[in-house]
Amino acid sequence: MTAHITNGGRLIYGCMGLGGDWDSPDYGTAEVEQAEAAIDAARGIGITLFDHADIYTRGKAEAVFGEVLAATPDLRPQIQLQSKCGISLAEGGLPGHYNLSRDAILDRVNASLRRLRTDYLDVLLLHRPDPLLEPAEVAAAVGQLMAEGKVRALGVSNMSAPQIEYLQDALETPVVANQLEMSLYKAAWLEGTVLVNRQEGFDAGFPHGTVEHCARKGIELQAYGSLARGRYTGALSSGPVSGEIGALSATAAEEATAALLTELAEQKGSTPEAVLLGWLMRHPARISPVVGSSRPERIAACAGAEEVAAGMSRIEWYTLWSTARGAAMP
Repeated sequence: MTAHITNGGRLIYGCMGLGGDWDSPDYGTAEVEQAEAAIDAARGIGITLFDHADIYTRGKAEAVFGEVLAATPDLRPQIQLQSKCGISLAEGGLPGHYNLSRDAILDRVNASLRRLRTDYLDVLLLHRPDPLLEPAEVAAAVGQLMAEGKVRALGVSNMSAPQIEYLQDALETPVVANQLEMSLYKAAWLEGTVLVNRQEGFDAGFPHGTVEHCARKGIELQAYGSLARGRYTGALSSGPVSGEIGALSATAAEEATAALLTELAEQKGSTPEAVLLGWLMRHPARISPVVGSSRPERIAACAGAEEVAAGMSRIEWYTLWSTARGAAMP
């Protein structure tokens, strides 16, 4: 089966930072304006796919996005929306847990649609593997949502190749995406490919063969955390600093990587952010990075990443990786 997501470019905008503080019960005009500015900035660099989850800022991320959609009726047909379900946060004395039962999927998707003020999701992602998952229940829920026109495609998040295959056996629709944490900083997905038959490969902990499975089956790999939370692009110093992500201290490898990204950006007439994303996109699995910043200037700095990827040499790619890993290739 061939999977496909319609997206104007390969970058995706991640809406996890919208809606204000996770602990505040509601949002106001400022949060709606922040969402509008982020959406405009993302569209300004060619992004058409917007990524949500029902838990992001406890539902407020979807709600403020819905406010923007309601105020701009012609926007919805110009973009694609995906959201995730399956995580229940700890509350009311109950522990956080996963729930991909039929009823939970139906309830969560309908709640997301109400908050987003839309009739359908272009893509629904199952947020995390649920050990109590019954594939037939998932298939029944997805089949019903698709028959009702509420969901147009199905994907997963944080799943290995065997987990995807186990689920796919029960589905009548192909899994079209797998969203994983992938970046130059969080590179276990890559380390495992060169550390086969070495103890370090087992220590990396990434399920071997997952990237290859997705590439073979045409399952889009969506990389969250792709900008490494600003670690290489302005949120580092030799000591603690205050920034978008709080205090970070740099290691020698991180300082060297940040300097190399700046150097390559200058050579290519681009930005460190675009080079960082371009490094991911240079991989033959055609990874689609999720850009999660809520700051318009940082979103704009990601422009041109696909062009950087197309022009990145093998030596540049390996130099970035070996610099970030702080060691030569094994």
